[in-house]
Order: sequence, then structure tokens, then C-alpha cells
Amino acid sequence: MVDNYNFEDNKSDDIFIENFLTRDAVFSPDSKLNRYHKLMAYYRCAIMEIETKFNVLNEEFSIQYDRNPINGIKSRLKNPVSIKEKLERSGLPMTLTAVEENLNDIAGVRIICTFEDDVYMLADAFLKQDDITLVSKKDYIANPKPNGYRSLHLIVKVPIFLAQEKRIMKVEIQFRTIAMDSWASLEHQLRYKKNAGFTDEMAQELLHCADLSAELDSRMDRLRALVQNSRSNNTEEV
Repeated sequence: MVDNYNFEDNKSDDIFIENFLTRDAVFSPDSKLNRYHKLMAYYRCAIMEIETKFNVLNEEFSIQYDRNPINGIKSRLKNPVSIKEKLERSGLPMTLTAVEENLNDIAGVRIICTFEDDVYMLADAFLKQDDITLVSKKDYIANPKPNGYRSLHLIVKVPIFLAQEKRIMKVEIQFRTIAMDSWASLEHQLRYKKNAGFTDEMAQELLHCADLSAELDSRMDRLRALVQNSRSNNTEEV
């Protein structure tokens, strides 16, 4: 994921949006462009809601465990070209209704966790909140993808409160450890490098690196447990 995409500052995107997005009959006759930006603003609000929730959880757990389970939070909005391509691949009409009803990953938040156990601790605490509705869950940590990719993916619905209304927005949330995120970032750079062939041998090497990354997470989790138990024993002795 990359930093939030700023649609307002990119005039070429405005032209692109006007060209590909058809008039949506359910909307009032505002310009397509204004409606598009308004919808993207709603998604940005949803991202802010999700980020706030995890910042609060991180603060609470930092007091409880004397450490921060969240190493970092990244967010992004899917750009217009990617939205158009996904609509085309799915055979969906080029309308805002199709975007909002069918695309679950327009707004994305990535939670980079310190340890693998933190992924599940944070996800469980987050999903217990009564304003969060789980749409789907895919655990690529327990069941990695064939290429070695590991992450916990959630699609959730979250309310945003505007001046005159409440809207329910969908957000994709990815949970990774530091090791998982490093592997995924490097894998993407290597596999999709322009003008470079990617061989089966390279794919096997990446898979081996993914296995090493998983082993690193497992070892670090065991070390964390040992340190925590040692600290607890020392506290009891005092």
C-alpha cells in the first residue's frame, strides 16, 4: 500500500474519470466528477475511522503489555485506473453504484504488527467492536498462498458519521508482521519489475525466502513469550 491518493491534485485523473464513468441513474444530476470525489471522500473518512480504532487498541495494549503490538499503519485509496480495470475484469458497469456495491477494496488499511500473535490479538479485539461488521475473512497466515504470501485479510463495514447522515462503508484490512510485510514488498518489486523475465527458479527462491520469513516470525514469537515469562517471574519474586 502507498500513502493516500490525492485525487483533487491530479487533473489528468479528473479527465480519465469523466471519460470512463457513465451517468448513474440513482444519483442526482451533479457532475460525474463531483460525485466520484464525494464517494472517495467517504472512503477516506472510513480509513480514518479504522486507523483511529487501531491507534486506540495500540495505546491500550501498550499499557497492558508494556510494548506496542502495532509497528505501523499504512493506508491507500485505489486509483481510478485500477478501479476501471477491476470493473472491466468483473464485467461490471462503469457506475458509482457498481463501485460502491461490488468493489470491497477501494479503501485499504494495512496493520504492520510486531509479532504474529499480535495479528490475531488485534483482529479479534477489533472485530468485537459493536459498530464493525465482518464481510469476509481470509487467513493467508494459516494457509499461505502458493507463492508464499502470508497475511490476514478482512473486509469490514464501518459507519462514518457526516453532518446530515450516517453511511456504511467497506474497507479492506490487511494484517502482517514486519517480516511478512518486508517479504511481500520485495516480492512485488522483484516479480513485477519492468522488462525483466521472472523464472520458475526465481519463484522457488522467493518461496524459500517466505519459508524463512515464517520461521523468523515463529522464533520471534517464542522469544517474546520467554521474555514475557521471565519478566513475570521476576516481578513475582520482588
